Amino acid sequence: MENKKYCVIMAGGIGARFWPRSRQSRPKQFLDILGTGKSFIRHTYERFAKIVPAEHFLVVTNRRYRDLVLEHLPELRPEQVLCEPIGRNTAPCIAYAAYTLLKSDPEAEMIVTPADHFILDEEAFRGVIGECLDFAREHDALMTVGIRPTRPETGYGYIQVSDDRPISKVKCFTEKPNLELAQTFLQCGEFFWNSGIFVWTVRAIVEAFRRYLPEHDMLFGGVMRALGTDAERNIVEMAFAECRAISIDYGIMEKADNVYVRCGDFGWSDVGTWGSVYQHARKDRYANAAPAEGCYLYDTRSSIISMPEGKVAVISGLKEYIVVDTEDVLMICPRTEEQNIKKYIDEVKYHTGDRFI
Repeated sequence: MENKKYCVIMAGGIGARFWPRSRQSRPKQFLDILGTGKSFIRHTYERFAKIVPAEHFLVVTNRRYRDLVLEHLPELRPEQVLCEPIGRNTAPCIAYAAYTLLKSDPEAEMIVTPADHFILDEEAFRGVIGECLDFAREHDALMTVGIRPTRPETGYGYIQVSDDRPISKVKCFTEKPNLELAQTFLQCGEFFWNSGIFVWTVRAIVEAFRRYLPEHDMLFGGVMRALGTDAERNIVEMAFAECRAISIDYGIMEKADNVYVRCGDFGWSDVGTWGSVYQHARKDRYANAAPAEGCYLYDTRSSIISMPEGKVAVISGLKEYIVVDTEDVLMICPRTEEQNIKKYIDEVKYHTGDRFI
């Protein structure tokens, strides 16, 4: 039986919360922030390559990262990298991939994933994805993957389920809550973290665009008709310039009546902040996550240190700090204030332009 599974990797973000390691020229999906020897996007590709053939991958990214994608994923052909002229959130990104697949294989089954997730138990994860593929195919459903929460996390969106079965109809989506509401969600037992991983048939998602985002259907239907022609680049430029920037959650998932979630527990993190890296990193006896060589810590506790190889750092007297050193930028801030990193970026950019961004 012909393999109809396709994987769409969304890799267009700049990873601002990982500044100063993550830069506009080389954002976090192309970095080895966890020290595994592989970039996030490489891990993502290998995670799905066991169920999806190499020729069935699509990567949607900003035009400036096309060559980086091909460098990290040499198995792909250049035409498998779809280049966004500008970022417009996840709905246009997914529409671009969906209408591209609709033209080449109308029976395609789509897995949509961000490029920068961490999965501890990949076999269990692939089992969940397999169940989602089967359910989406058999029930014409729009599937998302939910994660059982382990703490009252305010940085994730939540999905409320309608029953306690492994695959449940979604009752509602809730964006990032405050701490009090997150604690209520955790105690309730009906709420799961929204992983941002989706599974559906290409026909089902295109029909959803037609019903709930008709302007995107019109624009990216035009892209589909222009694929492979001399007009393709101009039509893509026009579609992204004219389409509304909106997430797939707001645009479709919160409106559709055929949305289901498969809840799982396989060691997932979106590794979106230095704090999340700290949670997954190997730590010394003083709870510091630091390089094994070149970093000398004194009276320092519960801190994370990131620095270039070949450099020496001596750090004394820090408690719960983030220290990130690069060739041209040094950032030191309390772990409790990492939400201010975007403010730091804005200040640096205001005074120096894009040189250090």
